[in-house]
Amino acid sequence: MQESKEIKALFHLIDDPDEEVFTTISNRIISYGRGIIPNLEYLWENTVQGTIQERIEMLIHRLHYRDLTEDFQRWKTSSYQDLLTATLLVSKFQYPDLGTSSVLQEMEKLRRNIWLELNSYLTPLEQINVLTSIIFGYYNLKGTEVGYQHPEEFLINKLIETKRGNTMINGIVYLLLCELLDIPVRAVNIPRQFVLAYIKPDYSEEASMKDPKDRIEFFIDPMSGQVFTHKDVNNYFTRIAVSPAAIHFKPMNHLRIIQGLLEEFSKCFDNESNLYKKTELLMLSRMLNE
Repeated sequence: MQESKEIKALFHLIDDPDEEVFTTISNRIISYGRGIIPNLEYLWENTVQGTIQERIEMLIHRLHYRDLTEDFQRWKTSSYQDLLTATLLVSKFQYPDLGTSSVLQEMEKLRRNIWLELNSYLTPLEQINVLTSIIFGYYNLKGTEVGYQHPEEFLINKLIETKRGNTMINGIVYLLLCELLDIPVRAVNIPRQFVLAYIKPDYSEEASMKDPKDRIEFFIDPMSGQVFTHKDVNNYFTRIAVSPAAIHFKPMNHLRIIQGLLEEFSKCFDNESNLYKKTELLMLSRMLNE
């Protein structure tokens, strides 16, 4: 963006010690939109004071966050809430300049490798064994328990880069591949877990209204691809002293999955210097719920 007299004046006042004055200045800078980011980056490169650089970094972050909020709003109101699109938007919170082509290419490679091993004669369990074998064997994806000390393990671009992710992002990738391959796997709302379920494709919607658990053939742990039976899941409910209810077995839609990812990801930013990130992620989650 061409640097006008007003922009020069605003940049000159970025170091104003009065927080009220700086708030007014920063709001005016933000009003220029993302086109002003290169100017801010140039200013950062030519500033030696650490405190001023921090202010510039926060301004750039606010501009990216405003764009991200608009992107999530468009996704929310779109006719088809594509899960991969929103998962990449979550990554863009940390990596605003993220290029998506590498993720898309890897997902397509995985889809094709799995598709080549599938045929219409496989049983549901055999289909899942093919997926698990390629994702965790051939592709060598490693699953980890959810840990809030490692925010990168919530992001699909880092999973593709390192082949390591936690249960939630692994589960989303597993789910995405099932969608691409027309395999009826959905995420279900098991307490304190992100669990996938193979839905019986020939089960009528009318019957499912009575007890959604009856629609489920078996369950899948996305950290390893291990299959669990209904008995295993019932034992888990007993262990955590929770009575299983219909809501726990209803498939979650894409919006709810992304809300959960944002909420869990926000827990990585509990330290004082990053609390603003936690607030912003929770604001995005709430916006999707409105």
